[in-house]
Amino acid sequence: MTGRSEQTPRAVLAYGILGIIPFWSLPVASVLAPNGVGLAALIEAVYAALILSFLGGARWGLAVRDASPNPLVVGLAMTPTLAGLAVLVFLHGEMRVQLLALAAALTLSWAWDFSAKGLPPWYGRFRTVLTLGAVGGLCVGALQVPQ
Repeated sequence: MTGRSEQTPRAVLAYGILGIIPFWSLPVASVLAPNGVGLAALIEAVYAALILSFLGGARWGLAVRDASPNPLVVGLAMTPTLAGLAVLVFLHGEMRVQLLALAAALTLSWAWDFSAKGLPPWYGRFRTVLTLGAVGGLCVGALQVPQ
């Protein structure tokens, strides 16, 4: 079936694409403002952790919409938020490792969302594009961080 329901809604697509921009702050800063690489790396890491929390919240919202939500799924929905926080706290000072760990966490979150049931047909493709943009920015950014 090819219909409107298989296309990503325009507003969702626009905000999603705009949401990729901060993931590329570090690679852009390394070219345009090399003295700002440290700040750009911090911004990128914190933003990635915030996005992980957002994704976890979205999963939590999906889980609790049922009259009797699965406690395991509700608990697992907290994992992206906790993972982002753990990376920021426990890997503090290891910016390259932080960025790569956040990229890995976003990839795992994508895998969970991609396999989810009950989501619109366009959602998996949409999340794939956004995750590629985010993870790409984090990985390229990790190469820009001085060690």
